[in-house]
Amino acid sequence: MKTFRCRVCDNPLHFENSVCVSCGTALGFSRAERAIVPVDDQGRYVDAGGLVWHVCRNLALSGCTWLAPLEGGQCFACDLTRTRPSDEDLVGLENYPAAERAKRHLVFELDTLGFRVVGKDPETGGDPEQGLAFDLLSSVAENVVIGHEDGVITIDLAESDDAHREKVRTQLAEPYRTMLGHFRHEVGHYYEWQLVRGDELMTRARELFGDESADYQEAIDRHYADGPPAGWEESYISTYATMHPFEDFAETWAHYLHICDTVETASEYGLTAVAPVAAFSSFRDVVTGVWVPLTVALNMINRSMGKDDLYPFVIPAPVLDKLEFVASLPR
Repeated sequence: MKTFRCRVCDNPLHFENSVCVSCGTALGFSRAERAIVPVDDQGRYVDAGGLVWHVCRNLALSGCTWLAPLEGGQCFACDLTRTRPSDEDLVGLENYPAAERAKRHLVFELDTLGFRVVGKDPETGGDPEQGLAFDLLSSVAENVVIGHEDGVITIDLAESDDAHREKVRTQLAEPYRTMLGHFRHEVGHYYEWQLVRGDELMTRARELFGDESADYQEAIDRHYADGPPAGWEESYISTYATMHPFEDFAETWAHYLHICDTVETASEYGLTAVAPVAAFSSFRDVVTGVWVPLTVALNMINRSMGKDDLYPFVIPAPVLDKLEFVASLPR
């Protein structure tokens, strides 16, 4: 995540700020300018081209600070949400803002990396067949299975609750589980569907991740019955990645986003002096030359505070090849 500053008083800002804590200026995030900009008393911002933008109508509901093209309308990020909790679902609504915050972070990073983000709603320029949408569902009302199908990503809002998420993480013996991680993993399924097309890319993907036509339900049953294969650490980033080639790709994609975002943040805050990730000719060089020493240091800092490692993963050589493939996909 990049750093931001108030255009009125030059005070440092954070991505989710709706008001400058120094000068009190109301703020909104302009996706077009990739900047936090001041808005007037009516919640309006006029850009350099004379277009008027408005604070998203969901500011009070989900904490959305992004600017919308229409007064009383919602922003691009909110347009991607197809389903949210009902107004009567108080538990779901309490968990809802954390999911939307993670989704906005995801969209910002995809924009940074140059991946095209298109919704499904044709009224807002989306593609009903190939676009992306999110169902943010409350398990208070129904059993929710996190997943992706035909461009629709389903997220269980219960995962916004720290106690629930930690309980599930422990039950599944996972080293890492966050709401942002769910979004990154599931959008990996979407971008594999969108980008890994054509004989050359498909052949290389199968060489790295395996045959994606393998029966998915059988793979799930085998994984939860038998666990990961012996020696999985030599070829995979996580035990979940061993379940099926689709999951190996999605896990690798998620770690690609983890790495890119954290390296950018470290650079923005002066923790490393490296060039942008996109400036490297090889993503392997980013991992071995920047990411590994950075995470060793960050893990030691976490341990100094009595916390678990920030990045509790080891990246073997075959995963470097997979990360390189993901990083090379067309934008």
